[in-house]
Amino acid sequence: MAVAELNSAFTKTQLHSSQLSFLSRSVPTHQHCAFPTLHRNQQHARISCSVTQQNQVQAPAVQTQEPKSKSDCYGVFCLTYDLKAEEETKSWKKLINIAVSGAAGMISNHLLFKLASGEVFGPDQPIALKLLGSERSIQALEGVAMELEDSLFPLLREVSIGIDPYEVFQDAEWALLIGAKPRGPGMERADLLDINGQIFAEQGKALNAVASRNVKVIVVGNPCNTNALICMKNAPNIPAKNFHALTRLDENRAKCQLALKAGVFYDKVSNVTIWGNHSTTQVPDFLNAKIDGLPVIDVIKDRKWLEEEFTEKVQKRGGVLIQKWGRSSAASTAVSIVDAIRSLVTPTPKGDWFSSGVYTDGNPYGIAEGIVFSMPCRSKGDGDYELVKDVIFDDYLRNRIAKTEAELLAEKRCVAHLTGEGIAVCDLPGDTMLPGEM
Repeated sequence: MAVAELNSAFTKTQLHSSQLSFLSRSVPTHQHCAFPTLHRNQQHARISCSVTQQNQVQAPAVQTQEPKSKSDCYGVFCLTYDLKAEEETKSWKKLINIAVSGAAGMISNHLLFKLASGEVFGPDQPIALKLLGSERSIQALEGVAMELEDSLFPLLREVSIGIDPYEVFQDAEWALLIGAKPRGPGMERADLLDINGQIFAEQGKALNAVASRNVKVIVVGNPCNTNALICMKNAPNIPAKNFHALTRLDENRAKCQLALKAGVFYDKVSNVTIWGNHSTTQVPDFLNAKIDGLPVIDVIKDRKWLEEEFTEKVQKRGGVLIQKWGRSSAASTAVSIVDAIRSLVTPTPKGDWFSSGVYTDGNPYGIAEGIVFSMPCRSKGDGDYELVKDVIFDDYLRNRIAKTEAELLAEKRCVAHLTGEGIAVCDLPGDTMLPGEM
């Protein structure tokens, strides 16, 4: 049988409750020894394994080592390295820390391997993945880390896993907040706002305490606009401009529908904006969109289709997908997260823009301040963005924008207790959850 013991240095180490709960499960049940999963305490001691005959216990060989800077590291990613010492890696950029919540979920299962491959930040950008799970998902999170090990990504230099955001978010330069409670049967939208709002309030506090002061935060967990607002309000030391709510999948779906209608490939579609909330009040903007450089309204002359069917198709795409194969759009959501990040780290093509849910203070459109609202953005590729000013509006577009604005203001009032703005008052205008998110 395999026997695992911890040396005395480990037993004297002070443990957080999250680490204790993890260790109580992992040590008795895991028999493989090549990739120990002791996380933070790995830096103080190793588990040493030996093969013995039954009823005979052989004392393990114990090796102590100096504390390392890597906390909660997993397996092969606990090894030390010097990128500047190797001919192949000395020209690489400085390693960046990327935190991902909901890291054991389906979206992350697609996303993490894209991040590790260099597809997102480039072929010369080494990364460290800091993966946040829950008590229930910690074993699945180990499985994710094992698959990342087995994939042999040269750029993936560190992986750490944990269930405490104050540990996992340490020095994070990007925080991709995917994990959220799904809406169950009979659950009111106000209840979902409160439950998930508490999660994002706590994660905002953790980011404020331990993340990089210039961390870029992309909130994916729904309702993502108001969750991003809650997270931002609980992180006052991080610039409000650094928080984003993911509406890029909506933009991608809108581009697809316009391309189908026009009979062109979707790389011909540009300047598409999703205005407002990630809900059925969202406004896919065909007025400013272009197909092959021409205004959409000059290419697709069916105004009734644009005003009615187009928006409905974008909104209901996720629900149709679920009906087709019985699961939500995890893969395309992961792709849209990649698109959203790349739009911030790559200069926006001249004349084009992208959609992101961002803080409305100082916006040039007359949209109410103090909410997170999807708007058209441009970036120089430095992680920052500016709002696009050269857009046009007609009565139809303004009326639709006013409706989604009213919904977000109502959501804001519903979570006032989580943003430090007083007592919550829920007067939501209706049930506007997107199909597939229930």
